[in-house]
Amino acid sequence: MPSDSEAEIAGLVARLQAGDQAALGELFDLHRDKLRRMVDLRLDQRLAGRVSASDVLQEAYIDAVKRVEHYFSKEGQSFFGWLRLVVGQRIADVHREHLAGKRDAGRDIGIDRGANTDSTCLAARLLGPGSSPSQAAQRHEIFAQLETALASMDPLDREVLALRHFEELSNGETAEALGIQPAAASKRYVRALARLKEILEGIPGFAP
Repeated sequence: MPSDSEAEIAGLVARLQAGDQAALGELFDLHRDKLRRMVDLRLDQRLAGRVSASDVLQEAYIDAVKRVEHYFSKEGQSFFGWLRLVVGQRIADVHREHLAGKRDAGRDIGIDRGANTDSTCLAARLLGPGSSPSQAAQRHEIFAQLETALASMDPLDREVLALRHFEELSNGETAEALGIQPAAASKRYVRALARLKEILEGIPGFAP
């Protein structure tokens, strides 16, 4: 039996398919917090102060309005999963527009099945906000070690951690984003957590 939330989303999708464009705004608002966490995680830090998460989401909503028929042309995809793809494409477009020729190929963040969350991105989130100037050198050293260690992880394991911890998706949503079965996503998550714990314990001075 579907939950109240699932029933609400299904009702809005039905309204949208029937031509009620206002339903798209309601659907976008229902998922806005999760989509914002996605943007906060994946938007290149060099764009801080130039492009905000709100800017990206506003443009992504316009993209969704233009492309909503694409969703109805496919079967088996959740509406949230489709919105993630739209937002991911907008992030990629922003990177191309503002960082053309400045991004390392190895640091590109994939959006198709999302299995390429980079180590720099995760290291920054794990380390948290900057500390005092007197601790800057130590922080830089820890960041470098953490980034290198995370780069040694399987890309899919990094992505599972990103989706579960920083985007705060459910196991089912994570499985859909990765194109794998929920049971496989759950096993990946357990393995990724164990690997992350091992990494963090091997970095002197790291305090989560």
